[in-house]
Amino acid sequence: MINLKFDYSNALEFVSKEEIHKFQEEINRHFESVNQKTGKGNDFLGWIDLPDSTDEVLITKIESIAETLRQKSEVFVVIGIGGSYLGARAVIEALSHHFNHLTGNKPVILYAGQNISEDYMSDLLEILDKKDYSITVISKSGTTTEPAVAFRILKNHLENKYGLDEARKRIVAITDGEKGALKQLSNEEGYETFVVPDDVGGRYSVLTPVGLLPIAVAGFNIRALIEGARIMKDHVSVSTLIDENPVSSYAALRNALYNKGMTTEIMVNYEPRLFYMTEWWKQLYGESEGKENKGIFPAGVGFTTDLHSMGQYIQEGLRNIFETVLSVENPDKQLYVPADDKNLDKLNYIAGKPIHQVNHMAEIGTTLAHIDGGVPNLKISIPKIDEHNLGELIYFYELACAISGYILDVNPFDQPGVEAYKRNMFALLGKPGFEEETEAIRKRL
Repeated sequence: MINLKFDYSNALEFVSKEEIHKFQEEINRHFESVNQKTGKGNDFLGWIDLPDSTDEVLITKIESIAETLRQKSEVFVVIGIGGSYLGARAVIEALSHHFNHLTGNKPVILYAGQNISEDYMSDLLEILDKKDYSITVISKSGTTTEPAVAFRILKNHLENKYGLDEARKRIVAITDGEKGALKQLSNEEGYETFVVPDDVGGRYSVLTPVGLLPIAVAGFNIRALIEGARIMKDHVSVSTLIDENPVSSYAALRNALYNKGMTTEIMVNYEPRLFYMTEWWKQLYGESEGKENKGIFPAGVGFTTDLHSMGQYIQEGLRNIFETVLSVENPDKQLYVPADDKNLDKLNYIAGKPIHQVNHMAEIGTTLAHIDGGVPNLKISIPKIDEHNLGELIYFYELACAISGYILDVNPFDQPGVEAYKRNMFALLGKPGFEEETEAIRKRL
């Protein structure tokens, strides 16, 4: 039995059960397409089987190498962009102490290759000058600009700091199994390597070594993460009925609301540790569905913080939005609001209550206010933030994204639009082979 719950009762003022259930036949077909790997982009459906197919040998190797890196590293740098780092970061930050960098726990996980900021990289090098560190570089090809630039710089820094032999022991490459620039370099230098499966795209790769190695280096239980995903996989394999399967109901609700003009979905969380889970979700759904001039725009807010910034727009702005609240039922720790004799802040009415109860009442109150303001609300809840529940959540989101994308009649596993900015950037930087594009851009500037 899964822990995750999906509740759409607060959306029924805006969309009828008939409008939701009309997707049932289509959902049945799309589940079959996913499971039989016959739908659009079926050559990138390998993530479907990961909870069952990740074998003990691979898990043990990841755990062993992760422990070696933990012992020698004060800092561990994950080099990647998009799905090559967001999944790992989402899980690591969800499970970590909010102020982990000040606790003395090692290694501290830092990130590179997710931007091309000179100041960011310079600041990172200043830290790495003073710390023992190791890196993993994640790229199927080894030529994606952002991580390739970061790896070139950090590889050079490592070699200068430790010498060639020791630097090689502090680099792990997660890349293609047979081809590509990073694979070639790894073979030549003797780096430890893990394979990005050919049939798994970046944004669906968190349950491969792409996500598992950094998560293990951070000290978390990758077996429990995989087990949570397996439990979800088994559960949603029993029935595709909207009333029984949370993947089916979430995919149906999203598209029913989209058909009524609600083109933006706002993922809401009330726990700061889930910020990067929202960021991962935004990439997963944005890159999977935003094609052919259609798709639900994924946005995110962190409440109650953003109630004091975005709350006004959500309450009274353009009515093309719906919210999905990611709710955590129980905190890891307990802290109570103290009583105060002077009571100048007028808060004695909540004295003695745990802060989580106050937060939960804010969640309920906000949901009701937004419904009254014309914003449909969906709710995904988990008992607490741990590896197992995050594993369930990851697999739930991935499968629902595939089904929802198929309902939109797009390929949820490609990203052709991403190449447009790259072509322009290459031309502007004078990359060989882009001379015609360079000339065309100059005429536009």
